[in-house]
Amino acid sequence: MAELHDLTALEQAEAIRTGTVSPVELAEHYLSRIERLNDAVGAFLTVTPELAHKQAVEAEAEALAARRSGRELPPLHGVPVPVKDFNLVAGVRSTMGSAAYADHVADIDDHVVTKLRAAGTVMLGKTNTPEFCLPCYTENRLAPPARTPWDTRRTAGGSSGGAAAAVASGLAPLAQGTDGGGSIRIPASACGLFGIKASRGRVSGGPVQHDVTGLSTHGPLARTVADAAALLDALAGPMPGAPYDAPSLPPGESFSSYVGRDPGVLRVATMPHPPLPGVEVHPDCRAAHDDAAGLLRDLGHQVDELELPVDDSLRNAFVTVWEVMAGTFPVAPEQEHLLMPLTRSLRERSVAVSGPQFANALYSFRAFGQHIADMVLSSYDVILTPTLAQPPAMIGELRNDDDPGAEFAALLAFSPYTSLHNATGQPAVSVPLHWTASDLPIGVMLAARYGDDATLVSLSAQLEAARPWRERRRPALW
Repeated sequence: MAELHDLTALEQAEAIRTGTVSPVELAEHYLSRIERLNDAVGAFLTVTPELAHKQAVEAEAEALAARRSGRELPPLHGVPVPVKDFNLVAGVRSTMGSAAYADHVADIDDHVVTKLRAAGTVMLGKTNTPEFCLPCYTENRLAPPARTPWDTRRTAGGSSGGAAAAVASGLAPLAQGTDGGGSIRIPASACGLFGIKASRGRVSGGPVQHDVTGLSTHGPLARTVADAAALLDALAGPMPGAPYDAPSLPPGESFSSYVGRDPGVLRVATMPHPPLPGVEVHPDCRAAHDDAAGLLRDLGHQVDELELPVDDSLRNAFVTVWEVMAGTFPVAPEQEHLLMPLTRSLRERSVAVSGPQFANALYSFRAFGQHIADMVLSSYDVILTPTLAQPPAMIGELRNDDDPGAEFAALLAFSPYTSLHNATGQPAVSVPLHWTASDLPIGVMLAARYGDDATLVSLSAQLEAARPWRERRRPALW
C-alpha cells in the first residue's frame, strides 16, 4: 500500500484540496520520517516542528474554507517545502552551514520564503548546506554530511545537498535550493532528482542577500518535472529591489502549463568535453550524455556535437569571483578559527584581489555569455552536457583540509560544466535519465537561451514521459 511520501507533491496537494489528506497529517508524517532517518542522510540542519504544525493547521483551515466556498487554492497549498539553511526565515536559526553562525536567528524572511508562505506551503525545517555554499559537497561542523540515499557512503553533492537528500530520501516531497555554481544541479545529479537553475532574475534573492555577481539564483529540487515546475511557479516573479528581472511568460501561462506540451523539434548542441583543460570525464558520465543524445534523436530532435574552446579563462574568472564572494560574509575576527579550511583559504586570498581584477573577472563572464549566444544559441535551442564529470563522490573524498587550494581545483574538476550557466545567466536543468550498473544516479544537463526556462520544462517533461525515472526502484532508505 502506498504511503504519503510515495505521492508526488502535486498528488499531495490534490488530496488536500479534496479533503482526503490533512496538511497536519502530512506534516506529521514527514516530521516522523525526519526524526527516524535524518541522521542517516544529513538532510536537515534545523527541524521546525512547531512552525510546521502551526502552518499546517492554518493550511487546513484555509483548505476547508476553500472547499466550502468553491475557491481555488494555490497549486502547492499545504505541501511541505523545506528551505535551504543559506536562506533567512524570520525567527528561525539560519547558520549558512557555518559554526561561526551556529546561534544566528534571522529577523527577516528572504523573498523566497515570502513566496513560499504566500503559496501556502509548510516549512519542515532548514536543509543542510556547506559553509557559505562554497564547495560542491555538503559537509560542515554543525551536522552529519548530506548523503545520497542511493549509497550513503557517498555525498549528496552541494551546496543544496541537504535539500536533495531530503527529497530523495522521502523526508520532503520537494525542496527549495540555491545555485551559484551548480548547487542545485550537482545534488540533483547525485541524488537522482530533477533540478532547475532558473534564469538570472527569475527568482529574487533579496531582500538581504542579493548576489551582486549575478551567479546565484534559486530553484526547485523535485522527483518529477511537474512538481518542479509548480515550485518554480511559486518562487518566480519580481520582488521589490530585485536587480534583475527575467523575461515574463506570455499572459495566462505558467511553467506548469508547459509540462506535457510538445516542445517541437529542437536543435540540440551536445558538448561532452569540458571547457576546462586537464579534466577527465568518467565513462559513466560520458555514457549518460551519449544515451541522452540518442534519446533526443529518437524523439525527433536535431542533435549535433560541438566543442567549446578549452582554456583557463572561465576557470580563472570563476576562482577570482568565488574568492571575493567568500570574503564578503561578515565573520568576527575572534570567530575566524571556527571556519572550515577551504573558507579560510578563500577569504585570505580574497584580500589580494584588486578592484580591476574583480571587474575583469565579471567582464569575462559577460564575454563568455556573449560568445555562447553568438556562436551556439544563435543556431541551437538547447545545449546538452553531462551534469558532472564524475559519479557521486565518497564522503570526504572531495575535501582536503591540509591543502585547500588542491581541494578547490578538485571541486572544479568534479563539476566543470555547471558554472558555465551561472556565468552566462542561462537557465539549466539536471535530468535523472541514467543509473550506473551499481545503481548510482548520473544526471545530464540541458541549458537554453536566457529567459527560455519554459523550453527546458517542456523538453524535460518529454524526456520523463519517454523514460519515466519514477518507475525505478526506490533507494534503500525510502
